[in-house]
Amino acid sequence: MAQRAGEGRCVVVVGCQWGDEGKGKIVDVLAEEVDAVARYQGGANAGHTVHVGNEEFILHQIPSGILHPGKRCLLGNGVVVDLVQFFEEYDQLRARGLELDGRIGVSVRAHLLLPYHRVLDRVAEDQAAQKIGTTGRGIGPAYQEKVGRRGIRVADAFDEERFRELVATGLEEARESLPALGAEEETLEREMERALELRERLLGLATDAGKEIDEGLATGWRVLLEGAQGTALDLDHGTYPFVTSSNTTAGFAATGAGIGPTRIDSVLGVVKAYTTRVGHGPLPTEFDPEMDERMRELGGEFGATTGRPRRCGWFDGVLARYAARVNGLTGIAVTKLDVLDTLPEISVATGYRSSQGVTSDFPADTHGLDDLEPVLESFPGWESPTTGARSLDDLPRNARVYLDRIQELMDAPVEMVSVGTRRTQIIHVE
Repeated sequence: MAQRAGEGRCVVVVGCQWGDEGKGKIVDVLAEEVDAVARYQGGANAGHTVHVGNEEFILHQIPSGILHPGKRCLLGNGVVVDLVQFFEEYDQLRARGLELDGRIGVSVRAHLLLPYHRVLDRVAEDQAAQKIGTTGRGIGPAYQEKVGRRGIRVADAFDEERFRELVATGLEEARESLPALGAEEETLEREMERALELRERLLGLATDAGKEIDEGLATGWRVLLEGAQGTALDLDHGTYPFVTSSNTTAGFAATGAGIGPTRIDSVLGVVKAYTTRVGHGPLPTEFDPEMDERMRELGGEFGATTGRPRRCGWFDGVLARYAARVNGLTGIAVTKLDVLDTLPEISVATGYRSSQGVTSDFPADTHGLDDLEPVLESFPGWESPTTGARSLDDLPRNARVYLDRIQELMDAPVEMVSVGTRRTQIIHVE
């Protein structure tokens, strides 16, 4: 019998759309019952927004579990660590009263993202004929260096002389690349020196994250593995080339955290009750401009990292079913159900129509998605507030019908439903 999501000692929480599904809140809620939360990929291009009481926390690299006292929070080897931004975030959390000593660890095998990566990212996007919609945070160039075997890892920082040599080489290579990209050389000495000055602080957090997780599980730890972005932004399985530079799906959780795949017990997929994406690329269920603006305002759909407005559309059941398959979901968490409370009618895409007919499969040809028309199935809205619901029985009948249809399309059980931004506004489905 399959393990239910949220059960077992090691659980993966993964986004099933184009990111921004509300994974941060789900991890925050589940983190209360675990010993450690580990991030397994991505970098500072991600943003998890979590509300605790009247306070809002936006986390970019440090796992959401940090908001629960005593929880161990790890950045795995699959992450590219923006050295400067990481410690800015660290210090901001400490300034807000969080106790961080001994609670955060960074894998010795994680790669470092340095100021010149951000410059290369921004310049490449500015000069590109086909815009990807990158956040400009240097993620792509950092992963390119990693794959090209030119990257700098946390482990390299133990030898200060060698570390400085590697950083100097990386900076020089970046400078040589700028003219070829049609950009002028930029002065980065001050930023680079600031990054180098953080070396000692970084070493104080360095750990073998995979070994730590594995040994913790052996002694009874419960662990959450947290991904960034979502399935449709996965380098292999997403809407390529409009994707991120890492594997966001659950299969990478073991690799990116440094543990064996048999250590994972369940996979919880997070979906928003509608669909959004930031940046360029296809969005098959995208609203017309008027409805797009209305939904953006209802849902506060602006990027946590960049503030960019998110494009909005109906729930895409084709993508969601595909995400359930490639992630091997054992359960689903549906977020922002309350955003739909005022709508008289709600639609779900169950297929895509083209000149060749209707398909229920998510295509590999990303460019062909622009020519597909979503096959929509409509439901009457519930037009009543759900923010006070704490059980399925508290929800309007039409809201339950809608959740049942999502569950049917994804062929996995709905186990959590979020009906607001606060920790208490969550339904745990038994």
